[in-house]
Amino acid sequence: MRLVLLAHGSRDARWRRPFEQLRERLVQSGGAGRDAELAYLQFCEPTLDQVLAGLAAAGLEEALVIPLFMSGGGHLLRDVPDAVERAGRRAGIRVRTAGALAEEPEVVEAMVEAIARLAGESP
Repeated sequence: MRLVLLAHGSRDARWRRPFEQLRERLVQSGGAGRDAELAYLQFCEPTLDQVLAGLAAAGLEEALVIPLFMSGGGHLLRDVPDAVERAGRRAGIRVRTAGALAEEPEVVEAMVEAIARLAGESP
């Protein structure tokens, strides 16, 4: 199974940099994300279709899509499940989808710490 990090996407290359850095850090960690792929829902490449097709061509049969979203609102209720289902079907690969990454307790705690640091406070 391969991890696919899914970000919204933007035409501005600067917007993509934090997601690229996250993927690079995961790859360097050597853990479960060492082979993580990065895909975008819209506006830039690689698209989810492109990434899943590449995984299928490499012989992989399953992927876990982890949405790099702040909450489980509109995109995660409709757009992401639809895109994942279509792309998985076209690629012939089984795909599961996790919830919004920023709703995970560890991520919330990390954001609290970062906000405190930016405000010059101790968490």
